[in-house]
Amino acid sequence: MFRRPRLFALLMALLLFSLASLAAYVHFRPVLLPPEAEPRQALSQPVDRILIEKSARRLTVIRDGKPLRSYPVALGFAPEGDKARQGDGKTPEGLFTINRRNPQSRYHLSLGIDYPRPEDIARARESGIDPGGDIFIHGQPNGLGNLVTIANDWTAGCIALSNRDIEELWRITPLGTPVEIRP
Repeated sequence: MFRRPRLFALLMALLLFSLASLAAYVHFRPVLLPPEAEPRQALSQPVDRILIEKSARRLTVIRDGKPLRSYPVALGFAPEGDKARQGDGKTPEGLFTINRRNPQSRYHLSLGIDYPRPEDIARARESGIDPGGDIFIHGQPNGLGNLVTIANDWTAGCIALSNRDIEELWRITPLGTPVEIRP
């Protein structure tokens, strides 16, 4: 007599769990884009400056005050606002410098920026928090190859490009290149 209501309740709970799981997957799954196919003339001379506009999801390389090329980017998973602490998913804002290059990173090539700066460290210390670090401009996760580019904001605070774009940026960006990250 009690078996049918229990079985019904169990089936309903399983159905609700399945629907919630499907909704979470649809909402949070990464959007994958096919690789770009159009040919373009490769840049070969070093750039003077990099400008990243978070709201436009764009990175622009500049030489002699003139924009040379812009690339679409993905940012931290919570990109609004300036980075304040480790794990907040924000991409920092301000003036930085390329201070390291890592051809062996977990992502296809990476150019490190000098975050946190002394003022970021002081602000975090006053608040009793960790400011985070290891902010890079990098390609896609190793293992994806050049087959796809993750399109939505997915990093922990870094700036991600397609593998094709980071390869070009890698060639033309020397250590010491200024990087401005705007909201």
